[in-house]
Amino acid sequence: MRTAKMRFPATRRARPRPGDSRGVVLIEVLVALLLFMLGVLGMVGLQGSMTRAQTDSKVRADAAYLASELIGRMWSDLTNVATYDGSGCATQVRCKEWQDKVASGLPRGIGAVTVDATTGDVSVTITWTMPGGEAHQYVTQTTIAKAGS
Repeated sequence: MRTAKMRFPATRRARPRPGDSRGVVLIEVLVALLLFMLGVLGMVGLQGSMTRAQTDSKVRADAAYLASELIGRMWSDLTNVATYDGSGCATQVRCKEWQDKVASGLPRGIGAVTVDATTGDVSVTITWTMPGGEAHQYVTQTTIAKAGS
C-alpha cells in the first residue's frame, strides 16, 4: 500500500523591502547615543562632587595647619602668651599676623584664641564659610606652660 503524500499549500514569506530596515537602524543609533550621553553626564556629575570634596578637605587641612602654626608661635613667645587671648590678639603683632593669614588663606576665615593665664590652657578656634554657604569650625586645645611652672 502506498501512502499518498499530502501536499500543503505553499506559504509565502513576506520579504522585507530594501528601505524598510533603515528606520530601525536609526532608532538603534539614537538609543546608543542616549545611553552614551547619560554616561557622560554621570561622569561630569561625579567629577563635580569629587572636586567639591577635595576642596573641602584642603580647607580643613589648611585650618589644622594654621592652628598648629599659632600654637608654635605661642610656644616660641612664652613670656607673652597671655596677650594672645581674645581681643588682645589684635594688639599682639604675631597674633594679628596669624589672624590676617587665616582671613586670606580660608574662605571668610576668622581665627580666635582663648588663653587661661593661670593654667596655661589655650583654645584655638578657626571658622570659615564655603562659597555654598556651609559654615565649618576647627577647634584645637593644648596647654602651654613655662618651664618650672
